[in-house]
Amino acid sequence: MTTVFFDHECSADERRARLYKGDLFVYSPQPSSVDFCRFARELIREHFESNDPEMVQHEMPVEQYVEILKSLKPTFIHHDESKKFVARLLEDLGFSTEKTYFDVPRLRSSTSDGYLTTGIAYAWHPHRDTWYSAPSTQINVWLPIFDISSDNTVAFHPAYFTKNVENDSEKYNYYEWNQKYRAAAASQVSKEARPLPSPVGAVETDSEIRVVCPVGGVILFSGAHLHSSVPNSSGRTRFSIDFRIVDIDDIQSGLGAPMQDVRCTGSNIRDFICAADNSKVPESVVRLFDDGTE
Repeated sequence: MTTVFFDHECSADERRARLYKGDLFVYSPQPSSVDFCRFARELIREHFESNDPEMVQHEMPVEQYVEILKSLKPTFIHHDESKKFVARLLEDLGFSTEKTYFDVPRLRSSTSDGYLTTGIAYAWHPHRDTWYSAPSTQINVWLPIFDISSDNTVAFHPAYFTKNVENDSEKYNYYEWNQKYRAAAASQVSKEARPLPSPVGAVETDSEIRVVCPVGGVILFSGAHLHSSVPNSSGRTRFSIDFRIVDIDDIQSGLGAPMQDVRCTGSNIRDFICAADNSKVPESVVRLFDDGTE
């Protein structure tokens, strides 16, 4: 059973343990997350040349929209300020910056009513991040940049946290993905042709949990959770920020969430950097994930 904790006070160790068991943690806006969202909004408005970028999809051809995202998203990802905001947010949430490693924060866009659902603005089907070579210790951090509603947020499918989901993750190798497919996102406009692991068959959605939090509110969940983008019918584009974290001690101790239906190869562990000093994951830890395909 998945429990949702709102602004719950507990130790960082207990919180990670609960996340590995499938619980969700939701936090009110933090000083750092409010600033992070303000920074992201400024970039978005600057690139779209609009004070209401949530509605721009109704005013331009989808090809032009994609061209803007091709500039906006890398600018956000590689901006020095983005990494600084991540470190501040982790500190505000009580994570150890010395033991916590994060990957680059990503700016996501989910357009409304099928305007753009592939490639650079992919509308995510139900999936686990562990099908995409994430470690069992990965925790995802998600926050909305503008106001969201139940018809354009993220959905969780808790009935499947400890239940096998038939999937095709065996087709995914992280290193091959980086070499062949990551740079091709912007070219997937009318059809998605990249190998993206997904369930084989239907997923029951009656028990799904949709979390709606204010701008700068923060959702924490395990990368092993089956989750998806709610099909956006709000009439407005949803913009959000997400990034992933791992605790270096938990990796070395063999802790983490269930990995019962994961058949992908490779690992994203080399993508993580230390929140305290941006150093890389130690090679002794990286070697724990080597499977011969690196």
